[in-house]
Amino acid sequence: MSGDAHLLVAADYVVFAVVLLLSAAVGFYYAWRSRKQGTSRDFLTGGRKLNALAVSMSLTASYMSSVTVLSNPAEVYRYGAIFGYLSISYVIAVVYTSEVFLPVFYRLAINSTYEYLELRFSRATRLLGMLIFFFNVLLYTGLVIYAPALALNQVTGMNLWGGIISTATVCTLYCALVSKTFITYDTHTIGIMFAGYMSVIIKCVILKGGISTILSDAQEGGRINFVDFDINPLRRHTFWTLVFGGAFTWSSIYGTYQPQVQRYNSCKSIKHARLALFINVLGLVCTLTSSVISGLCLYSFYKNCDPWKAGQVSSPDQLLPYLVMDILADHQGLPGLFFAAVYSASLSTVSTSINAMAAVTMEDLIKPRIKLSEKKLLLISKGLSLFFGIVCVAMAGLASLMGHMMQAVSIIWGVTGGPLLGLFSLGVLCPFVNSKGGLCGLVTGLAAAVSVSIIGMISPSPPEMTRPLFLSTEGCNFTTGSSFNWTTPLPTEPSLFTTTPGQNTDDIHAVQWHSPSYLYFCVIGGLTSVIVGIIISLLTDFALNSVLYFSFLRSWEEQTMLVSQTRRMESINLQ
Repeated sequence: MSGDAHLLVAADYVVFAVVLLLSAAVGFYYAWRSRKQGTSRDFLTGGRKLNALAVSMSLTASYMSSVTVLSNPAEVYRYGAIFGYLSISYVIAVVYTSEVFLPVFYRLAINSTYEYLELRFSRATRLLGMLIFFFNVLLYTGLVIYAPALALNQVTGMNLWGGIISTATVCTLYCALVSKTFITYDTHTIGIMFAGYMSVIIKCVILKGGISTILSDAQEGGRINFVDFDINPLRRHTFWTLVFGGAFTWSSIYGTYQPQVQRYNSCKSIKHARLALFINVLGLVCTLTSSVISGLCLYSFYKNCDPWKAGQVSSPDQLLPYLVMDILADHQGLPGLFFAAVYSASLSTVSTSINAMAAVTMEDLIKPRIKLSEKKLLLISKGLSLFFGIVCVAMAGLASLMGHMMQAVSIIWGVTGGPLLGLFSLGVLCPFVNSKGGLCGLVTGLAAAVSVSIIGMISPSPPEMTRPLFLSTEGCNFTTGSSFNWTTPLPTEPSLFTTTPGQNTDDIHAVQWHSPSYLYFCVIGGLTSVIVGIIISLLTDFALNSVLYFSFLRSWEEQTMLVSQTRRMESINLQ
């Protein structure tokens, strides 16, 4: 292991450019072929003519963003293969989505999921849900644009803003010209993304003399850490946080997130839509498995010389690009293929997000207020794609301040996805919940999720709870001025509280509460929405029923008194 820098060569740039150009050409070809047949609805949903296999691959490709490709292996490298338990949460989330949300959204044939909120609750609920969606997708898309720029900055020295603007420009132009062919594009790019992953894994296995060596190194380094069933909610990764917290997060993505709903709503039948969701699980599991193995490969190569701790990279998200240049630099073209895979992942995800924002704006803001022809609506949809692409460039700049990308994405989903998951679940599963309950549940769920995320930033969980695994720089043969050590011995008795050194543990003011695992943010937001929504609905219905009941009693008493008075007067007159 040396500190010498490896840079991309001409062959890498050629492969990088050719792969991306060929991928984009597929989309442009189909867009040109169907240029005279488009309506705004076709632009947004693909005309509902697609089969299950194509849509399932597109669902998987939209998950395989550049954040997934770069950050998940780094998470396994630092915290272990227990991250693989997320695969169980995928199955739970897809089953829940298939049985609860899919039948409703598909039969309503709506372009925007937030149309349902107005049909079920109120216009105010729809608008608030839409605002939460925009906040979510803009931050997430900013991260996805930032990721490949960060990767290229590591291996080429390209200016970060240059990488951000170039990525956003390509994605925005592609989105404005091509929309219903996203799914056709995704079926090609998913192969490119897996090829990038496999080029790294296969080369690592060859250099290490087999997968058994990599697994042995991981076992010795504590990375094979599946046996962890601690129920402590402050723990970063355990079986429960990954399965339970992950199930809530992925249910919010597949059940309520506009880009995913828009995809399976483009199937030609509800049977194809349901099949697409289940086939997609295989793609998700394959992607996660590739991430876990890549993370273990990272550790096997750098177990004695951690590039991040040694100051060779500025962020853990740059570790995989660093490994690529370390082991594939002698194979001209392969590094270019890997970075093409990263950019392909960004192109798919960003284009989908921009298209979804255009769909929501059209359906929730423009169509209800302005009567326009289909031709004008189509032009407006494309104009909106350009506008949102420009906004995403600014959000990518903000993403550079968010820290580790994978955790940042999970927090974004927790804060925004949890309350929306709770609201949509109330709408579908609880027919007695009224508009007041739905709106109050959404507001309080959002407040709870935001509060716990702020606590997490102000008072993050200590190393005793996050438990980063040991990393060493003893085997490095280059010097570094950094003495930064972020590893901590495992405690024998995990505690929900930490105390300031030197203070009396009996003093209540010395005790500091820390936030739960970032994977529980979505759970907190979702459950708060459900509980408050049910309580408010029952209270307001009880109050309304009570008013009606007492009004009826009063009316009945008044009528009884009137009848009594009439009869009394009649008896007096008879006398």
